[in-house]
Amino acid sequence: MTNKVELYDTTLRDGTQQEGISLSVEDKLAITERLDKLGIDVIEGGYAGANPKDDEYFQRVQELHLENAQIAAFGNTRRANAKASEDPTLKALLNTNAPILTLVGKSSEYQVQDVLQTSLEENLAMVADSVNYLKEQGRRIFFDAEHFFDGYKMNSEYAVQAIRVAMEAGAERLILCDTNGGTLPSEVAEIVKDVKSRLGNRAVIGIHSHNDTDTAVASAISAVEAGAFQVQGCINGYGERTGNANMISVIGNLNLKMGIEAISPEQLTSLTEVSNFVSERANRAPFQFQPFVGSSAFSHKGGLHAAATQKSVQAYQHIEPSIVGNSNDVVISELSGRGNVVHRIREMGLDADLNDADARRIVQHVKDQESKGFSYEGANASFDLVLRRALPNYEAPYDLVDFMVVIENRRRSSFGTGWRKDGAEHPMLSEATVKVRVGDEIIHTAAEGDGPVGALDGALRKALIDAYPELNAIRLTDYKVRVVNEGAGTGAAVRVVIESADDKDVWHTAGASANILEASWQALTDSFEWWLFKNGVV
Repeated sequence: MTNKVELYDTTLRDGTQQEGISLSVEDKLAITERLDKLGIDVIEGGYAGANPKDDEYFQRVQELHLENAQIAAFGNTRRANAKASEDPTLKALLNTNAPILTLVGKSSEYQVQDVLQTSLEENLAMVADSVNYLKEQGRRIFFDAEHFFDGYKMNSEYAVQAIRVAMEAGAERLILCDTNGGTLPSEVAEIVKDVKSRLGNRAVIGIHSHNDTDTAVASAISAVEAGAFQVQGCINGYGERTGNANMISVIGNLNLKMGIEAISPEQLTSLTEVSNFVSERANRAPFQFQPFVGSSAFSHKGGLHAAATQKSVQAYQHIEPSIVGNSNDVVISELSGRGNVVHRIREMGLDADLNDADARRIVQHVKDQESKGFSYEGANASFDLVLRRALPNYEAPYDLVDFMVVIENRRRSSFGTGWRKDGAEHPMLSEATVKVRVGDEIIHTAAEGDGPVGALDGALRKALIDAYPELNAIRLTDYKVRVVNEGAGTGAAVRVVIESADDKDVWHTAGASANILEASWQALTDSFEWWLFKNGVV
């Protein structure tokens, strides 16, 4: 096994092939800078010549001052029965001015004959000609052997021959791709070992695994153990279908489990922040239970676990969370005892202000609130505010005076712009009016939204933005409603949980009431208030 691994990130290309993900040029540049600081060796910026956005990225990325990473452009080998020097894709690759050009070519007999519909010999020529031509232009060439593992199982001689001709033509890296994601880690290890034995020490092998069997990270690790030097993956496991190998987990395992310093210990402490940052840019809610970096990755609910963790952080967690920029947490629920509450008080540094008697009162308060429909198990930010509000010197950053929400269909065309008289159906219109007190000033604002919660969010932001302009960093990422006492029919209490995020953190707040708007308001205002305290604004 190698003692050094090269990290090749393809979030900006393969990651954007996942449904629902679309990155602007500004997003891609911002992610590039963050990945460079993380210590990624190669950042694949996009598909050369595929669209104007990627073309603009490759031009503008040259203006960045990257310290660790080199940029790669991705493209196909030349077309069948054509000259490499005249191929439009190869010209587009050169036009990117990227120092590394990653060529994808077929290494599966089936793919060549049935999909590409050319001869096995012509495909080998396509690989060799393309690598050789681009190499002559002074670029570093990596070869992605598409469908390699499936092709190897069908005809190992041809699959290995495809990467051999790439290597002999000048490719510096030979990346074995599990394009369909159906190869298990044990098979990956055996095949990588065989490839290395056939090609010798000249061959520098990489691994590109997809997650269709939920083993992409395991396959990447197995390949490294078998001698692979480069690992390709995407931040948070984004990618086509079920995604690619999660680069976050790959780094965590390499550094902390295998003794391979893929990035420095200092860079490793930013792993959680990078994960959340890319989620923010991709407009995806961070996965709460993601290993290493998820907000619940080091949470403890059971009293036994929580008590043991207070004595030793290793009791029920495999690493110290701060190593990857995360933190351990004790989940507060009706099952919690005083120890869970005391643990959180200490974590927040409030033990000088809250004593044992306060902890007992807080435990009783939690149980009383949960009997009304609240749940702090999935809303630790709201529980943090319970602790703060128990402080003798607590001062709220703002106070609600009143709010009102109006939902209508036919009456008005938009807020204050006249009356509809066409009698047709129109989208529902939500308007919220909020009155809050900030210091000695009462602020009265109104806003529209796609729904009542969106309107409340907009109105509250307008009311607070002059006093707290930092609130622009907050984004609401999820909204959940659950009926608490279903037998009560339309009078049942509902619990609302709101997930919020900025470019560093993800947090959850809760509200409960027989009125869904009141419950929504409770969760919404908790989100804003928690963030203000957490970031030292108040």
